[in-house]
Amino acid sequence: MADVAPVLTEAMAAEVNALIEANVGTTLVADVNNYFTVFSGYLVFFMQAGFAMLCAGSVRSKNAKNIILLNILDACFGCCAWYLTGFAFAFGDPVPFEHCGGLEGPALLECEAGDPIPGLSASQAFIGNRFFAQSNLPRSSFWLWFFQFTFAATGATIVSGAVAERCKFEAYMLYELMIVMFVYPVVAHWMWSTCGWLSPWRSEATAAKQSYLYFAGSGVYDFAGDAAVHMVGGVASLAAAWVLGPRIGRFDAAGNPVDMPGHNASLTLLGVFLLWFGWYGFNPGSAVAFSLTGSENYSKVAIAVAINTTVGAAAGTICTLFIAMAYQYFTLGVVVWDLIIAGNGALAGLVSITGPCGFVNTWAAFIIGGIGGFVYFVASKVNLNVLKIDDPLDAIAVHAGCGVWGLLAGGAFSAPGMVTDVYGTMPDGSQRPYGFIMGGNGSVLAANSMAILVVFGWTLAIMTPFFILLKKVGLFRVSPEVEAQGLDVSHHGEFSAL
Repeated sequence: MADVAPVLTEAMAAEVNALIEANVGTTLVADVNNYFTVFSGYLVFFMQAGFAMLCAGSVRSKNAKNIILLNILDACFGCCAWYLTGFAFAFGDPVPFEHCGGLEGPALLECEAGDPIPGLSASQAFIGNRFFAQSNLPRSSFWLWFFQFTFAATGATIVSGAVAERCKFEAYMLYELMIVMFVYPVVAHWMWSTCGWLSPWRSEATAAKQSYLYFAGSGVYDFAGDAAVHMVGGVASLAAAWVLGPRIGRFDAAGNPVDMPGHNASLTLLGVFLLWFGWYGFNPGSAVAFSLTGSENYSKVAIAVAINTTVGAAAGTICTLFIAMAYQYFTLGVVVWDLIIAGNGALAGLVSITGPCGFVNTWAAFIIGGIGGFVYFVASKVNLNVLKIDDPLDAIAVHAGCGVWGLLAGGAFSAPGMVTDVYGTMPDGSQRPYGFIMGGNGSVLAANSMAILVVFGWTLAIMTPFFILLKKVGLFRVSPEVEAQGLDVSHHGEFSAL
């Protein structure tokens, strides 16, 4: 008698799947998503190594050890600041109906029929107000705490390049704390929290104290942090470099810039590659999920973001390299393929695609990255030759300039289907707004433009007086003698061997 193989009917398969979903499916999905996000945080944290190498190679050898130590302390002081107040100000929001926990029967039904968030304050749209020093923060939210810590530390690291070779060690520690404890978290709250006044993640419950649900009808589309991370870091760099002043010898008597190249191009480009690698945690990780129950193939969001990140960096590198070559040829009559410019072009492309990476098609990522290279090159020339701002690593041009462009690009190129994949539909089931070039109505551009204005205003209003105060009390800049000798000898006892 022949063996008869058991047959799994469709009804049996559905029953098995239902049992799996009920018992392990939800927990397994949550664990997969938490692992994906935390591992992405590891990659973002590794970007600190990229910043360290980029900075070390871009300064003169007599200051290399100092700048590397500052990058290490970014993570250390950033962790402390994020623990004390940073996370609370950024994501210390109430959860609708959380006060109903523990109730049963009629009491639960009555609670759920009432106000979703009793006592919700209008200030909740501006700043979070709980979980200070992780007080009452459930361990189920630790994944978000860690992932967002790596972002906060990254934003503060940007400033170290703009003040390199002349900033006091004490000043660095103080402004690191200011940015991570207060300046960055408030902007992150606006953009990404469920209560933030510019956030596309708001609900009718969390927006109950405002007259609108989404600002300009859409909220700000900033997938991975052009506003919250790059613009905050870049604008703070602008304030710091302006107040601090240029390095000794950076401009001649006529005000013309004098070249001060870094001492090790190999370290600089190693830093670029490490940062590019870390960006695969920064951008795809901002999906904060790889699988969602009830959503078919949600991993396509993170995968598309990884591709857009690669394309943006490649386009930025190529366009910047050729733009710089053409500039040299038409101004000096020689063809120069500038390695350092190409590396900064890669970073420019990466910053440009950071905000819109979750919403744009691959062809648009080429355009966004390429224009980002142009924006970086022009902004760098304006900073140095017009504004006379000395920025050894071009942090202002890369992060502030390309951060602005990335937000504008999101308002132009966001595709309807990709917006739906990330944010879903409007509460009434209709399509969320999308980019005006793709046929949208300009709502996203309006919201993102507002984000540019308020981030500039907020960061400059806080950090410029802060840096001026440091300068007034003698805590900001080293003496001319120390600057000439180099910070490695004066601060750390010996020259760097790099």
